[in-house]
Amino acid sequence: QVQLVESGGGLVQAGGSLRLSCAASGSRFSTMAWYRQAPGKQRELVASVSSGGDTTYIDSVKGRFTISRDNAKNTVYLEMNSLKPEDTGVYYCNARVFGHSFWGQGTQVTISS
Repeated sequence: QVQLVESGGGLVQAGGSLRLSCAASGSRFSTMAWYRQAPGKQRELVASVSSGGDTTYIDSVKGRFTISRDNAKNTVYLEMNSLKPEDTGVYYCNARVFGHSFWGQGTQVTISS
């Protein structure tokens, strides 16, 4: 049974930092990623990391966010710096293997101006 458990969300002021973690169990995964969904908007891919460490980012977070994974711990992280109010949303962990996609429950990130 696959489980993804996120932690690390919260409320911070603009310019602050947060670190999200997602601990996975039940499988090893090829690609792990973070998505976010702001109120009234569609869920969007923020960053992804392959099993080999290749990363992708949406343009709006490049230079501010860093995704990483610890394969030994089956955990993916999202280090978020220089946070902006537009980064506010529910952040979801996603993990994929053999064509299957799994989601965490989401963690709220709120950035105050």
